[in-house]
Amino acid sequence: MVVDCLTLWLANLLDGAEALPPGEGAEQLPAFAAERAALLGLIPGLPGRVLFVANEVGFGLVPETPLGRLFRDEAGRLNQAVAALCGEVTLVAAGLPLKLKG
Repeated sequence: MVVDCLTLWLANLLDGAEALPPGEGAEQLPAFAAERAALLGLIPGLPGRVLFVANEVGFGLVPETPLGRLFRDEAGRLNQAVAALCGEVTLVAAGLPLKLKG
């Protein structure tokens, strides 16, 4: 099974985040914490081989807007949490795979 894409899923969860006061985390959004916890809770019990696809958004410039920075930070936290639960992690850059774990 291929899950594509965690980054788009996250963007949908951050709907309404532009109304958060500066410095507030995404956990203040009604569905964010519950949906993130539900996803992370499912991963260890998934049968067979599951490939998660996500964009690496932290390699570029610092986003200009608070919402952009929140998205970048939450994407990084989500990628780290998913990677911690997976047996193998591969970063693909310029079509070249770099095994990070497993």
